[in-house]
Amino acid sequence: MIAYPIRRVAILIVGILLLSACGAPAVQTSVADLVAGNQLVPVEPATIRGPIEITGSSTVYPLTARIAEEFAAEGSPAEIDIKITGTGGGLRSFCNGDPIDIVNASRPISESEIAACRAVGREPIGFQVGVDALAVVVNPQNTFVQSLSFAQLKQIFTGEVTAWNELDPAYPAQPIAIFSPGVDSGTFDFFVEEVLDGDSAALENLNGAVLSEDDTELVRGIEENPNAIGYFGYAYYEAEGDLLRAVAIDAGNGAVAPGASTVADSTYPLSRPLFVYTSERDLQQHPAAAAFLSYYLQVANEVIADVGYFPPAPTVANDTLQNLVAALQ
Repeated sequence: MIAYPIRRVAILIVGILLLSACGAPAVQTSVADLVAGNQLVPVEPATIRGPIEITGSSTVYPLTARIAEEFAAEGSPAEIDIKITGTGGGLRSFCNGDPIDIVNASRPISESEIAACRAVGREPIGFQVGVDALAVVVNPQNTFVQSLSFAQLKQIFTGEVTAWNELDPAYPAQPIAIFSPGVDSGTFDFFVEEVLDGDSAALENLNGAVLSEDDTELVRGIEENPNAIGYFGYAYYEAEGDLLRAVAIDAGNGAVAPGASTVADSTYPLSRPLFVYTSERDLQQHPAAAAFLSYYLQVANEVIADVGYFPPAPTVANDTLQNLVAALQ
């Protein structure tokens, strides 16, 4: 079963553990220490301390949590609190002016969210940290569904069909159990735009459907129901091994299964970028958060495959690093 905590991870390394015969390391206190010329300086985690507040996407959560664990393992006493509230919930909190340093997001920030952030003096900056292949999954006891078209997905997730045999007479006459991320989830927003033509009402009000911002709840529900189908980030599917089965998706050019090769060649139709958001003001006012973000962007590609996601294209990764350099100067 998936090992990611459901609601948050709090990473606290007691400062006394960092003491050595030579004394505690110096504390990095200025964002100026993070840049030399036009390049990010490698971060020394042991010199970074202070609280760092992160919230938002459950999809991006496993990557952020893994990097926070690496940060602590390298000696940082920073107190990193990561909550799962969904992309929409995280950005709403950030743009309300709440004390949030970084927002995990599985979709780009919207124009209305940008306006709300600006109204409280935050100019949001996004950094792409990876690529996800949104996985449509079924219970492994379901051996009859091998692939689904966008049209069939729309029939299922709008309630146009409620039993598998209504989708295809060759399928069993069993009710379809629907599991979907909740309305505050960026995964929900992406699926609605790509598959449901931007109309979320039918899915939001679908009788009997389970909608949750907690992807682990969706994972458990599908694993426990042979007639279930749902969707979420690839990392949550990959972590479950044989307990879930991914369905190939046909967007009109043949059925394609999610995976590293189909994300790399852009043939998997439900691939999407993953982001973290902050603002220049927050970076300047919270050096610990700025240092953690710098560390994050510099090491993400080293751990992202282990988490279950895919690195962005080299040009995108380089642009992301340069955007942070600009924000820190």
